[in-house]
Amino acid sequence: MKRLVLAFLLLAATPLFAQQPPEIRFQSVPNFLKLPPDVYLGEATGVAVNSKGQVFVFSRGNTTGPAYSAAAAQLLEFAPDGKFLREIGHNLYAWSFAHTVKVDKDDNIWAADKGSDMVIKFNPEGRVVLVFGRKQEASDEATEPLKHVKPPLPPIDGLFRQVTDVAWDSAGNTFISDGYVNSRVAKVDKDGNWLKSCGEPGDQPGQFSTPHSIAVDAQNHVYVADRGNRRIQVFDT
Repeated sequence: MKRLVLAFLLLAATPLFAQQPPEIRFQSVPNFLKLPPDVYLGEATGVAVNSKGQVFVFSRGNTTGPAYSAAAAQLLEFAPDGKFLREIGHNLYAWSFAHTVKVDKDDNIWAADKGSDMVIKFNPEGRVVLVFGRKQEASDEATEPLKHVKPPLPPIDGLFRQVTDVAWDSAGNTFISDGYVNSRVAKVDKDGNWLKSCGEPGDQPGQFSTPHSIAVDAQNHVYVADRGNRRIQVFDT
C-alpha cells in the first residue's frame, strides 16, 4: 500500500473551540435488545448492521473462565426490532477475546478476535467460510498471552498478533489492522490469499502504534486509526 497522505486528529492550526461540528440528531430506544433469560451481554466491543437491518453484537460475555480459554467472546444476532434471533459460532474455535464485528456489502459477517489472533468470515447463514490467522495451541512453546517485548518480534505473513479490525475495497480485498503487537496493516484478496502488509512500530509516517480501527472509502483510500500516535493515517490500495 502506497502512502498517500498523513492526517492528524488534532488540527494544530485551528483551536478546538472554533470548530462547530454539525448536530447529529438521534432517538434513544431504551432496552432495545431483547435478550433471552439465559443470555447476557458482557463488554460489547462491536456492533454492525446488515442490509436487512439485522443487528450483530460482538460481546465479551458468556465468560466461563480466563479470557484466553475461548470464553470471552460471543456473536449475537438481533432482528431490526431488537428481538433476539441467534448466537453465531457458539463455542467457536477462534473465540477468545472479542474485538470487532463488521458486515460487508454481501452481508457476510466478519469478526476480529484479539485474544486468538484470528479473523473469521461467516456467510449470511452464519457458517464459517474463511479463517485468517491462527491461535496459540497447547502444543506451542508458549500458551500465555503474547507479551509486548522490545524490540517487538518481526511479524509473520499470514499470522496476526492481537488483531483489531477489518475493511474492504471495491475489488473485494480485505484490509486487516494488526494491531496491539505487530503494528501493521495486512492485505488479502477476495479468496483469502495473502498479498502484502505495510507498517512497523514507530511514530513516523507509515509507522503505527496500535492500529486500532480501519476503513476504506469509495475511492479505495484506506484510513487507519493509529491510536497510540493519536492520528489517522491514509493510504491508497
